[in-house]
Amino acid sequence: MQTLAKKLNETIEQENPHVYAMLSDLGKKIYFPKEGILSQSAEAKAKATKYNATIGIALENNEPMHLKVFQDTLSSYSPKDIYEYAPPAGKPGLRTAWRKKMIEENPSLEGKKFGTPIATNALTHGLSVVADLFADSGDSLIIPDKNWENYELTFGIRRGANIVEYPLYNEENKFNAEGLRQAILAQKDKGKAIVILNFPNNPTGYTPGVEEGRQIVSAIKDGAEAGINIVAVTDDAYFSLFFEDTLHESLFGALSDLHPRVLAIKVDGATKEEYIWGFRVGFITFAGQSDALLNALEQKATGMIRATISSGPHPSQTFVLRALQSPEFNDQKQEKFNIMKGRANAVKRLLDSGKFDDAWDYYPFNSGYFMCLKLKTVDAESLRVHLLEKYGVGTIALGETDLRVAFSCIEEEDIEELFNTIYLGVKDIEK
Repeated sequence: MQTLAKKLNETIEQENPHVYAMLSDLGKKIYFPKEGILSQSAEAKAKATKYNATIGIALENNEPMHLKVFQDTLSSYSPKDIYEYAPPAGKPGLRTAWRKKMIEENPSLEGKKFGTPIATNALTHGLSVVADLFADSGDSLIIPDKNWENYELTFGIRRGANIVEYPLYNEENKFNAEGLRQAILAQKDKGKAIVILNFPNNPTGYTPGVEEGRQIVSAIKDGAEAGINIVAVTDDAYFSLFFEDTLHESLFGALSDLHPRVLAIKVDGATKEEYIWGFRVGFITFAGQSDALLNALEQKATGMIRATISSGPHPSQTFVLRALQSPEFNDQKQEKFNIMKGRANAVKRLLDSGKFDDAWDYYPFNSGYFMCLKLKTVDAESLRVHLLEKYGVGTIALGETDLRVAFSCIEEEDIEELFNTIYLGVKDIEK
């Protein structure tokens, strides 16, 4: 094993042997090079005052070489903030700004020990880094039965983890914390579990209430106290889009100092929160008991980024940083939130009117981009295809009964027509 990897492993094992035991084989082998092109280039950037012939970019007139056709479009940005490579861990100013934002939006983080967010190429990449670091073949990934299909690709197909599902809702149509608890405790013989908590949930648009949140944290603590090492990942892709009286914070804060056997990891990003999907800017943040532990974990995550994409796109990171620093940012974000909330409330009012009760029920939703219908009389895939071919309406079929509708991309005045059309499609098939 490479010496740097060995030293990082020794640090992690010394600071928290449970976290060391959570690492995958790949996670134990990975490291971020202290010597090599990047470190030598960084040293040269600081000290090479005459000529710096270290890094693979081109310079002209003491700034990054660029084409005018690009710079004309980006004329308000300095070439050094868009054309150079971003560091593998991300633009330092952006990482600091995102950490500050996290604390402002999650008061429960105040006084907790957690690292500086590492920039990723959006959330899927962040989850992939988590999978590479902590998932080995045969490890258990615990997710609800209503989940984002990419978890299976990222943790199951790529890393060989076993997918363990529990029902998202209990009999009261609340979050099924007991189901989560039982799924965790079932891993006692393995001694390890990876738990993903995705709120607002994709595909249902559900976020638990405060008491449900306490029950989730309690379920994870019960697992840790039973001797199970738990990688607790909050997938906060749709964070802040909370439209009702629910949790308005990530559970990352409550999990960050829960138990030595619980490693809390927050995966989030600007893509959904700030409506910049194509910019591909996400973050991964570790909580831990010591600075040494956090530094070692961040070094491994940065090494994983270096080994895969090398670094994320610099222009996108610059754009996000400038937006976060703008005095208009919060007002503009609130304006978009109000639009999204209006759409969600319009959907709920319409579905609660009773006019569609013979065709479907709907799963509880209160946040995010989506909601899910539970069809009573027709197959979801048949309806999806029929709606597309006859009415030009696109929806997502999930299993036999569930149809996901993204109200996020439907103007509020068009919502009634959309659901009327879905209802027509059901009646067409019933004939």
